[in-house]
Formats: sequence, structure tokens, C-alpha cells
Amino acid sequence: MTAGSEPGARQESRPALDEATALRLLREGTLEVTGRLVDASNMTLYCSIGLDGHTAACVYKPVRGERPLWDFPDGTLAAREVAAYEVAAVTGWRIVPPTVYRDGPYGPGMVQLWIDADPHTDLLALIRSRSPALRRMAVFDAVVNNADRKGGHLIPLPDGHVYGVDHGVCFAVEDKLRTVLWQWRGKPLSREAITVLERLEAEIDHGRLGRRLHELLSPAEVEATLHRVRRLLHSKVHPHPSDDWPAIPWPPI
Repeated sequence: MTAGSEPGARQESRPALDEATALRLLREGTLEVTGRLVDASNMTLYCSIGLDGHTAACVYKPVRGERPLWDFPDGTLAAREVAAYEVAAVTGWRIVPPTVYRDGPYGPGMVQLWIDADPHTDLLALIRSRSPALRRMAVFDAVVNNADRKGGHLIPLPDGHVYGVDHGVCFAVEDKLRTVLWQWRGKPLSREAITVLERLEAEIDHGRLGRRLHELLSPAEVEATLHRVRRLLHSKVHPHPSDDWPAIPWPPI
């Protein structure tokens, strides 16, 4: 469970923050732990954060609270969450809420802006839909090699936009794509997606994004990300599920 997963319990009214303000607030604001999301597999703390009159709710996942995984190096999940945000920021699709890596009350970790989900959205209907927002997310997940795109990791808004959260198990070198968003498998990529992939290729290969990813991931993981982008540009279609890896995460919601 992550940002937006308990909309009924925490519907605080705050003015919308632009991206730059949100990032500064997350990096420099005073972080106060006010609760814990107890059904999360790793330590996930609900916090308030404030700076220069701006306040927001956020999620804080300290590295020390990460549960070891057999297929990802220990202590790397928070950095992977930040890396996913950095990739999403270059796409321009606003898929991942503003996310930073910083120190907190329980040591360094990931801090992400809390997004309240639309409580009136039928999540199962959304997952089965052909929403353009979800089609963009399917491309993004193929790039970052998301091994855990559950329905509960979707944060729909009333205007139709959909955020994605919980990206700690992304960027593996081996193909590990597991998602509930397979409705475009084998379909041609949109012109928009191809344009975005071309931008990602340039940014990872010799731009700021590549330098930033090297700060957050291993060299092999950065190279594998670039390879996935180039593979998508070569095929120009949405990927099919792998025969060597479960196609859908469990539980799917």
C-alpha cells in the first residue's frame, strides 16, 4: 500500500503544488511521522511535511525498513523508487508522484508526495479499460521493467489522470515485467510513445537522466534500461508477457 491507498481516511484539503515546489518541499521540508501503513510489505510511514508555508502529506520509506528480497540487492528499493520518478519526469506523463531520496527520522529513504485517489473510481473497471493514461503507464512499466504493477498501485484522479506508485522492484537486469496492464500486448506503440522513447534513449545514453540513473542504480541496470528502450523502438509494439516469468503479480490487486 502506498500514496493514495487510503483515500477515505486522509482526505486533507491542500492547494495543489506545482512540481518544482513539491520537490523542494520534499527535499528540504520538516518531516513528521504521523502514522504507518501497516499492510505494506516494507516499512511505509505516513508523514506531514512543511516548508515556508507550504504543507503536504507524503510517504516515507526508510532503507532500514526494507525487507530483503531474493532477486534484488538489499537496501536498494528506495533508490529504485527515485529512479522510477526520474524516468517518469523525462516522459512528461506525470506517472509517478514527485519523489526524492533524503534523510528522515529513521535514516535515509524515499519520500514521495501523497496523492489522494478518487474514491468513486471502480478500480477493476479501470484495470480492464483502454484508458490512454494506462496505455502510457504500460509503456513506462516496460521501460523500467516493473515487476509488480498491481491494481492497488494505481492512483486514479477524478479528471481521468492515473498515477502509479510502489516502484521498488523495478530496473532488474533480467526481464521481470509483471503487470495487470496487458491489454495492449502486441499492439503498435502510439506515435506519442515512440517520441517519448526517443527522448528517453537520448537522455539515458548521453543526458542528465543517464547521469542520474548511474547515481541510483548499478551500471548494468542502467545499460539494461537503455537496451529496453531501444528494443521497444526497434519493435514499435507493446511487449508480450514472458514465458519465463509470471505475467501478472500476485495478488493482482
